[in-house]
Amino acid sequence: MLVEIIKAVIFGIVEGITEWLPISSTGHLILVEQLIKFKEVSPEFWNMFEVVIQFGAILAVVLLYFKQIWPITKKKEKAIKETGVLSLFNKDIMILWAKILVACVPAAIIGILFDEIFEKYFYNPVCIALALIIFGIAFIVIENYNKKRNKKQLKENKMQITYKDAIIIGMFQVLAAIFPGTSRSRGNNTWRFINRFI
Repeated sequence: MLVEIIKAVIFGIVEGITEWLPISSTGHLILVEQLIKFKEVSPEFWNMFEVVIQFGAILAVVLLYFKQIWPITKKKEKAIKETGVLSLFNKDIMILWAKILVACVPAAIIGILFDEIFEKYFYNPVCIALALIIFGIAFIVIENYNKKRNKKQLKENKMQITYKDAIIIGMFQVLAAIFPGTSRSRGNNTWRFINRFI
């Protein structure tokens, strides 16, 4: 029993570290699972464990950025309307949430429709390793390219994400849904690269 708890802790450490880095937490969990397996657990248990452990890391991200994403405001000048229920909501943050939801749509649709196919063909150590290498190199190239750009321009672009940009980010999030070795944060960095040309 103690050994199984230690394994769970190792998975938690891997998830905790990889969630904060521009690398695939899902891909790394699958690779670690090839080396450290729980004894006598069903595929259903592993799938649930994977969801729960990632949920914990996502909650940490939400807590860290809570002030930036919390939509309730007391400042009337930032509210959607001056009176009524809408006066409670920060207009800019509600627009941000709308764009986040738009960015989630492509991956959600593709994931729901083709999840079993992706898992069958791409959720294996060889595909994950290739995705980590290929997208890792692409990530380095894009990051180096963006370093040459004006940092002020990048900051302004980030604050002016349009719904079109959100869809493009969402399309790159589809890569993470297909290939578990692809980091979702790379979709955002790719958007910064593409944003220069559109």
